[in-house]
Amino acid sequence: MTACLEDLRWFGIQWQEGPDCGGPQAPYSQSERRTEYQSVFEVLRSTGWLFPCTCSRKDIQSAVAAPHAADDEPIYPGTCRHRSAAEIPSGRPVSWRFRVPEGQIVSWTDGGQGPQSWVAGRDFGDFVVLRPDGVPSYQLACVTDDHAMGITEVVRGADLIVSTARQLLLYQALGWSPPDFFHCPLLTDEQVVRLAKRHAALSLRALRDQGRSPAELRESWK
Repeated sequence: MTACLEDLRWFGIQWQEGPDCGGPQAPYSQSERRTEYQSVFEVLRSTGWLFPCTCSRKDIQSAVAAPHAADDEPIYPGTCRHRSAAEIPSGRPVSWRFRVPEGQIVSWTDGGQGPQSWVAGRDFGDFVVLRPDGVPSYQLACVTDDHAMGITEVVRGADLIVSTARQLLLYQALGWSPPDFFHCPLLTDEQVVRLAKRHAALSLRALRDQGRSPAELRESWK
C-alpha cells in the first residue's frame, strides 16, 4: 500500500482522507474494519439473504450449467442454495453467498457507460460475501465502507461494472440508498491488453524510473 500511495502522490493525485493521513471516517484499512463487515453480514444472514456454501471455485467451474459472467466469474449453479447451516457436514470450509433474486433486472444510469441493465441469475449468480477464512468479499466490503463513509459517487474501472450490479442488490437488501457510479475505460497497452499486475504490465513506478514526468504521462493519456 505504501508504494501505491507514493506513486499516486508522485503522479499528482491529492486526497483529504485515507490510511496515510487519517480523517473523520477512520479507520481506512479494511483489515481494521472487520467488526463493521461482520455486523452487516449478520444483518444479511438474519434476514434470509445468505446461505452457506461448501463449493470450491473448481467445483463451480466444472459444473455443466455454469457459464461465465461478463466479468469471468463463474455463475454459481445453485448446488448449496437450498441447504441450511445444519445440513453442512462438520469441519467443511464454508463460504456464505448472497441469494440473488433470479430474474430481477438491476438497472442504473452509469456516469461513464450510460444506461445499464443486468439480469440476476442470468448475467451473474449467487455471489460470495464472506469467505471460509472469515474475510469479507469485495462486494460486502465496498458496500459497507461506502455507506458508512457517506460516499455519494464511486469512480472505478469498466471491468467492475458487473460488480456494481451485485452491489446494488446488497444496497437493496440492506435498505440503503446507493451512490452514483462512474465506470472509466481501462488503460491498455499497444496490443489493447489492459494494464494489470498479472500481465506484468508497465506500472507508474516503472515509468517514473524511466524518467517520464507526470505531466507527460497525463498528456499522452488524454
